[in-house]
Amino acid sequence: MKKVAVIGAGTMGNGIAHVFAQFGFKVNLIDVAQPALERAISTITKNLDRQVVKGSLTEEQKIQTLANLSTHSDLAEGVKGVELVVEAATENVDLKLKIFKDLDALTSPEVILATNTSSISITKIAAATSRPQQVIGMHFMNPVPVMKLVEIIRGYSTSDEVTNLIMETSKSLGKVPVEVNDYPGFVANRILMPMINEAIYSLYEGVAGVEQIDTVMKLGMAHPMGPLQLADFIGLDVCLAILEVLYEGFGNPKYAPCPLLVNMVTAGKQGVKTGEGFYNWSHGTKELVVAANFKK
Repeated sequence: MKKVAVIGAGTMGNGIAHVFAQFGFKVNLIDVAQPALERAISTITKNLDRQVVKGSLTEEQKIQTLANLSTHSDLAEGVKGVELVVEAATENVDLKLKIFKDLDALTSPEVILATNTSSISITKIAAATSRPQQVIGMHFMNPVPVMKLVEIIRGYSTSDEVTNLIMETSKSLGKVPVEVNDYPGFVANRILMPMINEAIYSLYEGVAGVEQIDTVMKLGMAHPMGPLQLADFIGLDVCLAILEVLYEGFGNPKYAPCPLLVNMVTAGKQGVKTGEGFYNWSHGTKELVVAANFKK
């Protein structure tokens, strides 16, 4: 496997493209918005510069990585001649189903179609294609160039051959792949999101404040950052979408999103990407939002 297409130039998409390009793959990065592609290349360049400064990458390797990347705003052009497509578009089931239906029509039958979804059923996505045996989940962790884990999710019909190839491909990227089966939230988010939701409930019910909750989890549980800060980084809208998938998929009230989370997303407070969530990020630094905003 030498040529890969990555769909979506956002945080996850540009990180996935970065890693594939760094490890010698020719990468077509695809997004309908040209400004998003330009921002992605700028972000990748800055991240590569950091690697050079840290000594984990040479200047020559940085130049070669950028040379391995090309950008495309047309899907048909971007997937031409590739052997693997990794979709990293917005976590919206209807959008993903449309993308996979289009990919099925635009790519050769032997091309493997992967999705970076963090919670949506691989089996459901695969059903939008005529090749469900060649559809698989590659759930990278954020930030992609740094985090080692990749959840490899088998849909109901995913073949052993495709699973083994994607496991080996992930290892060739310097990652540690873990094979899991296709159930709501897979492993990472089935465990992580209820914890974040419980932290939000603790805030909502007045058990403790934002900083207190995050401090307990950092110092008491050795987490690198607290769950509320992590939620801001993930995106509160993404957290809500994953919890809704879990709640709908299992029909269990323990996965019901906290009303505070629903209200914050409705109000446009989505965390780092909008400048405000549980913390204020508008000045590039973390400041606590007024506690009154979090009362019932």
